[in-house]
Amino acid sequence: MATRTQAREAVIGMLYAYDLGNDHIMQAARSMLEEKKIRHKQQDFAYALLQGVITNLSEIDKHIMPHLKEWDFARLGGIERAVLRLGAYEILYTQTDTPVIINEAIELGKHYGGEENAPRFINGVLDTLSKAYKKAKKDSVAKGNL
Repeated sequence: MATRTQAREAVIGMLYAYDLGNDHIMQAARSMLEEKKIRHKQQDFAYALLQGVITNLSEIDKHIMPHLKEWDFARLGGIERAVLRLGAYEILYTQTDTPVIINEAIELGKHYGGEENAPRFINGVLDTLSKAYKKAKKDSVAKGNL
């Protein structure tokens, strides 16, 4: 049985393919997950992540960009961009604990990132995004907007 980490790995691959122009990735997602032996609850988990990222892509990118410092989002490696998008989606739209999300993203960065600095970069971006999101959420609650 597949783990959530394996499900996330599959999602990273599909997000990478989507970023390269495979606009029909959602139609192929279930069969791709089956091929990777990701089934049942983990398949539903992976599919929900993929669908969530693609559906909210522009909003996710808006949340990521301010935390890139001097990096240009378009010039990031495709895998790093996919890992950041998945991590940001989970931080912004799911109930998964932030340390778990960031740790999974770091491990994916170590495994798939093109350079040794990718895990540190991913950690820094997701950590600052998480803190900014928590602060904005706290401020919104304090103002009675949530």
